[in-house]
Amino acid sequence: MLRDFLALNIFGFFLTFARIGTAIVLLPGFSASWISVRARVAIALTITFVAVPMLQHTWPTMPATPAGLFILLLGEIFVGAFIGTIGMILVGTLQTAGSFIALFSSLSNAMVRDPIAESQSALTAGFLTIMGVVMIFVTDTHHLLLKGVLASYSTFIPGQIAFDGDIADTVARVVNDSFAIGLQLTSPFLIVALTYYVGLGLLNRLMPTLPIFFVGLPIQISLQITVFMIALTSIMMTFMNFFKETYSGLFLF
Repeated sequence: MLRDFLALNIFGFFLTFARIGTAIVLLPGFSASWISVRARVAIALTITFVAVPMLQHTWPTMPATPAGLFILLLGEIFVGAFIGTIGMILVGTLQTAGSFIALFSSLSNAMVRDPIAESQSALTAGFLTIMGVVMIFVTDTHHLLLKGVLASYSTFIPGQIAFDGDIADTVARVVNDSFAIGLQLTSPFLIVALTYYVGLGLLNRLMPTLPIFFVGLPIQISLQITVFMIALTSIMMTFMNFFKETYSGLFLF
Protein backbone atom coordinates (compact mmCIF):
# COMPACT_ATOMS: atom_id res chain seq x y z
CA MET A 1 0.00 0.00 0.00
CA LEU A 2 2.87 2.35 0.81
CA ARG A 3 4.37 1.59 -2.59
CA ASP A 4 1.09 2.48 -4.33
CA PHE A 5 0.82 5.69 -2.30
CA LEU A 6 4.34 6.77 -3.20
CA ALA A 7 3.85 5.85 -6.85
CA LEU A 8 0.64 7.87 -7.05
CA ASN A 9 2.22 10.93 -5.46
CA ILE A 10 5.32 10.76 -7.66
CA PHE A 11 3.08 10.34 -10.70
CA GLY A 12 0.95 13.32 -9.70
CA PHE A 13 3.98 15.47 -8.91
CA PHE A 14 5.62 14.91 -12.29
CA LEU A 15 2.27 15.34 -14.03
CA THR A 16 1.88 18.74 -12.37
CA PHE A 17 5.52 19.65 -12.96
CA ALA A 18 5.17 18.91 -16.68
CA ARG A 19 2.60 21.67 -17.13
CA ILE A 20 3.99 24.19 -14.65
CA GLY A 21 7.60 23.67 -15.70
CA THR A 22 6.81 24.12 -19.39
CA ALA A 23 4.83 27.28 -18.67
CA ILE A 24 7.67 28.74 -16.57
CA VAL A 25 10.13 28.09 -19.40
CA LEU A 26 8.02 30.23 -21.76
CA LEU A 27 6.29 32.86 -19.60
CA PRO A 28 7.69 36.40 -20.01
CA GLY A 29 10.28 37.32 -17.43
CA PHE A 30 10.76 33.77 -16.19
CA SER A 31 12.04 32.71 -19.61
CA ALA A 32 14.57 35.54 -19.93
CA SER A 33 18.01 34.46 -21.09
CA TRP A 34 19.73 36.08 -18.11
CA ILE A 35 17.92 33.70 -15.73
CA SER A 36 19.90 30.49 -15.39
CA VAL A 37 18.34 27.13 -16.12
CA ARG A 38 18.86 26.09 -12.49
CA ALA A 39 16.89 29.12 -11.29
CA ARG A 40 14.02 28.32 -13.64
CA VAL A 41 13.93 24.70 -12.51
CA ALA A 42 14.03 25.80 -8.86
CA ILE A 43 11.11 28.20 -9.44
CA ALA A 44 9.10 25.52 -11.25
CA LEU A 45 9.78 22.92 -8.55
CA THR A 46 8.85 25.33 -5.77
CA ILE A 47 5.55 26.24 -7.43
CA THR A 48 4.84 22.57 -8.09
CA PHE A 49 5.46 21.63 -4.43
CA VAL A 50 3.01 24.32 -3.34
CA ALA A 51 0.41 23.48 -5.98
CA VAL A 52 0.37 19.67 -5.66
CA PRO A 53 -1.92 19.52 -2.56
CA MET A 54 -4.43 21.83 -4.29
CA LEU A 55 -4.45 19.88 -7.55
CA GLN A 56 -4.70 16.30 -6.30
CA HIS A 57 -8.38 16.14 -7.22
CA THR A 58 -7.51 16.76 -10.88
CA TRP A 59 -5.12 13.81 -11.22
CA PRO A 60 -6.37 11.03 -13.48
CA THR A 61 -5.79 7.36 -12.86
CA MET A 62 -2.23 6.30 -13.50
CA PRO A 63 -1.95 4.73 -16.97
CA ALA A 64 -1.13 1.06 -17.03
CA THR A 65 1.31 1.33 -19.93
CA PRO A 66 4.35 3.55 -20.58
CA ALA A 67 2.75 4.73 -23.83
CA GLY A 68 -0.30 5.98 -21.95
CA LEU A 69 1.90 7.78 -19.44
CA PHE A 70 3.89 9.37 -22.25
CA ILE A 71 0.74 10.63 -23.98
CA LEU A 72 -0.58 12.03 -20.71
CA LEU A 73 2.67 13.91 -19.99
CA LEU A 74 2.79 15.13 -23.58
CA GLY A 75 -0.68 16.62 -23.18
CA GLU A 76 0.39 18.46 -20.01
CA ILE A 77 3.51 19.79 -21.73
CA PHE A 78 1.34 21.01 -24.61
CA VAL A 79 -1.00 22.88 -22.26
CA GLY A 80 1.95 24.47 -20.45
CA ALA A 81 3.42 25.52 -23.79
CA PHE A 82 0.08 27.03 -24.78
CA ILE A 83 -0.12 29.09 -21.58
CA GLY A 84 3.46 30.31 -21.91
CA THR A 85 3.06 31.11 -25.60
CA ILE A 86 0.05 33.32 -24.87
CA GLY A 87 2.19 35.33 -22.45
CA MET A 88 4.95 35.68 -25.04
CA ILE A 89 2.48 36.86 -27.68
CA LEU A 90 1.05 39.48 -25.34
CA VAL A 91 4.51 40.86 -24.58
CA GLY A 92 5.13 40.82 -28.33
CA THR A 93 2.66 43.72 -28.49
CA LEU A 94 5.45 46.00 -27.33
CA GLN A 95 7.84 44.42 -29.84
CA THR A 96 5.41 45.33 -32.62
CA ALA A 97 4.88 48.85 -31.28
CA GLY A 98 8.61 49.44 -30.90
CA SER A 99 9.30 48.26 -34.45
CA PHE A 100 6.70 50.64 -35.87
CA ILE A 101 8.05 53.51 -33.76
CA ALA A 102 11.55 52.81 -35.05
CA LEU A 103 10.21 52.82 -38.62
CA PHE A 104 8.41 56.14 -38.19
CA SER A 105 11.39 57.78 -36.48
CA SER A 106 14.04 56.46 -38.93
CA LEU A 107 15.70 54.39 -36.24
CA SER A 108 15.09 51.00 -37.83
CA ASN A 109 18.81 50.46 -38.40
CA ALA A 110 19.66 51.12 -34.75
CA MET A 111 19.65 47.47 -33.70
CA VAL A 112 20.38 46.07 -30.24
CA ARG A 113 20.30 42.64 -28.65
CA ASP A 114 16.84 42.13 -27.18
CA PRO A 115 17.11 39.63 -24.28
CA ILE A 116 13.33 39.17 -24.17
CA ALA A 117 12.80 38.42 -27.86
CA GLU A 118 16.14 36.56 -28.00
CA SER A 119 17.08 38.32 -31.23
CA GLN A 120 18.29 41.57 -32.72
CA SER A 121 15.57 44.20 -32.66
CA ALA A 122 15.14 47.93 -33.06
CA LEU A 123 16.34 50.12 -30.21
CA THR A 124 12.83 51.29 -29.32
CA ALA A 125 11.44 47.74 -29.52
CA GLY A 126 14.07 46.42 -27.12
CA PHE A 127 13.50 49.31 -24.73
CA LEU A 128 9.71 48.87 -24.67
CA THR A 129 9.92 45.08 -24.29
CA ILE A 130 12.31 45.24 -21.35
CA MET A 131 10.25 48.00 -19.74
CA GLY A 132 7.08 45.95 -20.22
CA VAL A 133 8.55 42.92 -18.45
CA VAL A 134 9.80 45.15 -15.63
CA MET A 135 6.31 46.64 -15.29
CA ILE A 136 4.79 43.15 -15.12
CA PHE A 137 6.93 42.30 -12.10
CA VAL A 138 6.80 45.74 -10.45
CA THR A 139 2.99 45.75 -10.52
CA ASP A 140 2.83 42.10 -9.32
CA THR A 141 1.16 41.09 -12.57
CA HIS A 142 3.41 38.02 -12.62
CA HIS A 143 1.15 36.70 -9.85
CA LEU A 144 -1.61 36.81 -12.47
CA LEU A 145 0.51 34.62 -14.73
CA LEU A 146 0.98 32.03 -12.00
CA LYS A 147 -2.73 32.14 -11.11
CA GLY A 148 -3.49 31.55 -14.77
CA VAL A 149 -1.32 28.43 -14.79
CA LEU A 150 -3.14 27.00 -11.76
CA ALA A 151 -6.57 28.08 -12.99
CA SER A 152 -5.96 26.26 -16.27
CA TYR A 153 -6.62 22.98 -14.44
CA SER A 154 -10.31 23.85 -14.35
CA THR A 155 -10.36 24.21 -18.15
CA PHE A 156 -7.72 21.71 -19.25
CA ILE A 157 -8.26 18.77 -16.92
CA PRO A 158 -5.38 16.28 -17.10
CA GLY A 159 -6.34 13.25 -19.13
CA GLN A 160 -9.41 15.01 -20.59
CA ILE A 161 -7.77 17.52 -22.90
CA ALA A 162 -9.41 17.88 -26.31
CA PHE A 163 -6.88 18.89 -28.96
CA ASP A 164 -9.29 20.60 -31.32
CA GLY A 165 -9.31 23.85 -33.25
CA ASP A 166 -10.20 26.00 -30.24
CA ILE A 167 -6.59 26.29 -29.11
CA ALA A 168 -5.43 27.31 -32.60
CA ASP A 169 -8.28 29.81 -32.86
CA THR A 170 -7.37 31.30 -29.48
CA VAL A 171 -3.73 31.73 -30.45
CA ALA A 172 -4.73 33.31 -33.78
CA ARG A 173 -7.13 35.70 -32.06
CA VAL A 174 -4.53 36.75 -29.47
CA VAL A 175 -1.95 37.33 -32.23
CA ASN A 176 -4.47 39.46 -34.11
CA ASP A 177 -5.39 41.50 -31.03
CA SER A 178 -1.73 41.89 -30.07
CA PHE A 179 -0.79 43.23 -33.49
CA ALA A 180 -3.79 45.56 -33.55
CA ILE A 181 -3.01 47.01 -30.12
CA GLY A 182 0.66 47.34 -31.04
CA LEU A 183 -0.28 49.37 -34.12
CA GLN A 184 -2.74 51.50 -32.15
CA LEU A 185 -0.05 52.33 -29.59
CA THR A 186 2.01 53.91 -32.38
CA SER A 187 -0.81 56.12 -33.71
CA PRO A 188 0.75 59.38 -32.36
CA PHE A 189 4.02 58.57 -34.12
CA LEU A 190 2.19 57.71 -37.33
CA ILE A 191 0.32 61.03 -37.34
CA VAL A 192 3.46 63.03 -36.59
CA ALA A 193 5.49 61.13 -39.22
CA LEU A 194 2.80 61.54 -41.89
CA THR A 195 2.46 65.25 -41.21
CA TYR A 196 6.22 65.70 -41.20
CA TYR A 197 6.69 63.76 -44.45
CA VAL A 198 4.02 65.85 -46.21
CA GLY A 199 5.65 69.07 -45.01
CA LEU A 200 9.07 67.80 -45.99
CA GLY A 201 7.80 66.93 -49.47
CA LEU A 202 6.36 70.42 -49.91
CA LEU A 203 9.61 71.96 -48.70
CA ASN A 204 11.58 69.88 -51.17
CA ARG A 205 9.33 71.09 -53.99
CA LEU A 206 9.80 74.70 -52.96
CA MET A 207 13.60 74.32 -52.46
CA PRO A 208 14.88 71.57 -54.79
CA THR A 209 18.50 72.32 -53.94
CA LEU A 210 17.96 71.83 -50.20
CA PRO A 211 19.86 68.75 -48.89
CA ILE A 212 16.66 67.27 -47.50
CA PHE A 213 18.30 64.19 -45.95
CA PHE A 214 20.80 66.13 -43.84
CA VAL A 215 18.29 68.77 -42.80
CA GLY A 216 15.21 66.61 -42.30
CA LEU A 217 16.55 63.49 -40.60
CA PRO A 218 17.87 65.10 -37.37
CA ILE A 219 14.64 67.05 -36.98
CA GLN A 220 12.57 63.91 -37.55
CA ILE A 221 14.50 61.89 -34.98
CA SER A 222 14.37 64.70 -32.40
CA LEU A 223 10.65 65.21 -33.00
CA GLN A 224 9.80 61.51 -32.64
CA ILE A 225 11.93 61.15 -29.51
CA THR A 226 9.98 64.06 -28.00
CA VAL A 227 6.69 62.35 -28.87
CA PHE A 228 8.06 59.11 -27.43
CA MET A 229 8.81 60.79 -24.09
CA ILE A 230 5.32 62.29 -23.97
CA ALA A 231 3.46 59.12 -24.98
CA LEU A 232 5.51 56.55 -23.05
CA THR A 233 3.32 56.58 -19.94
CA SER A 234 0.14 56.12 -21.96
CA ILE A 235 1.73 53.32 -24.00
CA MET A 236 2.70 51.35 -20.93
CA MET A 237 -0.66 51.88 -19.18
CA THR A 238 -2.56 50.74 -22.28
CA PHE A 239 -0.32 47.70 -22.63
CA MET A 240 -0.71 46.68 -18.99
CA ASN A 241 -4.51 46.95 -19.20
CA PHE A 242 -4.53 44.89 -22.40
CA PHE A 243 -2.20 42.29 -20.87
CA LYS A 244 -4.27 41.88 -17.71
CA GLU A 245 -7.66 41.81 -19.43
CA THR A 246 -6.60 39.33 -22.11
CA TYR A 247 -4.80 36.94 -19.77
CA SER A 248 -7.55 37.10 -17.15
CA GLY A 249 -10.22 36.53 -19.79
CA LEU A 250 -8.49 33.42 -21.10
CA PHE A 251 -7.50 31.65 -17.89
CA LEU A 252 -9.17 33.32 -14.91
CA PHE A 253 -12.54 34.13 -16.51
